[in-house]
Amino acid sequence: MFYLIGLGLGDLKDITVKGLEIVKQCSRVYLEMYTSILGCSLEDMQEFYGRPLLLADRDLVEQGADEILAGAGESDVALLVVGDPFGATTHTDFILRAKEKNIPYKVIHNASIMNAVGCCGLQLYKFGETVSIPYWDETWKPDSFYDKIKLNRLHNMHTLCLLDIKVKEPTPESLMRKRKEYMPPRFMTVAEAAYQLLSIVEKKDSLEKNTVLNEQSLCVGLARVGQESQQIAVGTLLEMRSTDLGGPLHSLIIPAKEMHPLEVEFLQQYAASIKLDDYNH
Repeated sequence: MFYLIGLGLGDLKDITVKGLEIVKQCSRVYLEMYTSILGCSLEDMQEFYGRPLLLADRDLVEQGADEILAGAGESDVALLVVGDPFGATTHTDFILRAKEKNIPYKVIHNASIMNAVGCCGLQLYKFGETVSIPYWDETWKPDSFYDKIKLNRLHNMHTLCLLDIKVKEPTPESLMRKRKEYMPPRFMTVAEAAYQLLSIVEKKDSLEKNTVLNEQSLCVGLARVGQESQQIAVGTLLEMRSTDLGGPLHSLIIPAKEMHPLEVEFLQQYAASIKLDDYNH
């Protein structure tokens, strides 16, 4: 049997009882550590689970699925995923490959940022399409995610922005030499995301006339959701550009223009500089 097991968002103890029981019975257990990160060390996880974990890096997850699935028809093999297994489309591919090989599989779900984002007080059913904000470089500055934020705003819906993660990213020079060398890991902060959004707003200002986003638009920054060090900050897009929420992982929310009074009341506790009752979204 092949198992996809969600680990939740906090630490090694967020695994479900069912998930932990399966981990202990498997012949091999892989830990996927490139689409997200958990707030604990590999050594602590191995001690708590009582078994060694095989690290599944980006290359293995994206190109070595057959290696991970090998033998899963005769013995139990598990892939541990931070959050929920279906939080990243990469893991859906494992299920499709298992079905092609007639390997039985089971999915053990857990909390993910997609539902834990409700910790800020915004109601989950009012969220529109989730967007991903990628890192820019000198030659590549995509802004298509802005159009999705715009559509959500026009429909008076919140937007969850997932921020880019760069783990085991090959350097351009190593690609040309055909010998991979990797850049240091990078995790986008709410300040970096706000900077890129402000750059797009400035470029589109003459067309949009500030009807979608402007520097005074309300934002919610979240860091390390589900962990003991979780932080939430509420402020304008301009303020978010200089907000420091500490280490990864960060997420950014663009709330709807109109919010329920309970949402406003809950958010107010995280707003240091503005009174939300009087705020023009």
